Order: sequence, then structure tokens, then C-alpha cells
Amino acid sequence: MKLSKYLNENFDTIKQYVSDAEMLRESIILELDAINRYKMMAEKAKSAEVRRVLLHVAAEEMHHIGEFQAMLEKLDPDHTEGLEHGKEDLEKMGIKV
Repeated sequence: MKLSKYLNENFDTIKQYVSDAEMLRESIILELDAINRYKMMAEKAKSAEVRRVLLHVAAEEMHHIGEFQAMLEKLDPDHTEGLEHGKEDLEKMGIKV
């Protein structure tokens, strides 16, 4: 879904966000969706150059996630605590992170 279409279709929902943290979480979801779409398109691209550009743009979206994630960690201590507990749980299962 194009971002402009998403914003138009979800304008009422967007107006109802009550916190910056909510907007950051929604932004992360949108970026993840964009990454999946760019990677799927890259797999179908006939041109190596088009594939390379699509994968480059997907990587750029990861940078956006990093920015949103850093701000979310700054604004929401519970988010950071959840991430830390998740890492601990993985390590207890023998998965190195």
C-alpha cells in the first residue's frame, strides 16, 4: 500500500493517536511493510539494476526503523525493558544475540 493511500484511508485513526510513542510504533510497522514489499519486488525484478535499487531502498527503510526505535526507547522505558527481557529470554533458550 502506498503511504499516501494509507494516510488518506487512516486519517481518522491517525488523528486519534494520543502519544508520540504510538506514532513511532505505527511508523515502524509501516517501514517493515515497505521493506517486505521492496524485497518481494526485488525478487521479481528482471533487471539487476532495478533489483539493486530496490534492495538499497529496503536497507534505507531499516535506517528509518533504527531512528524510530531509538526515539521509542527514549520516550518509553517499558519498551526498552521489554526488549531487554526478550533478549534475556532468548539467551535462556540458548540463542545468542
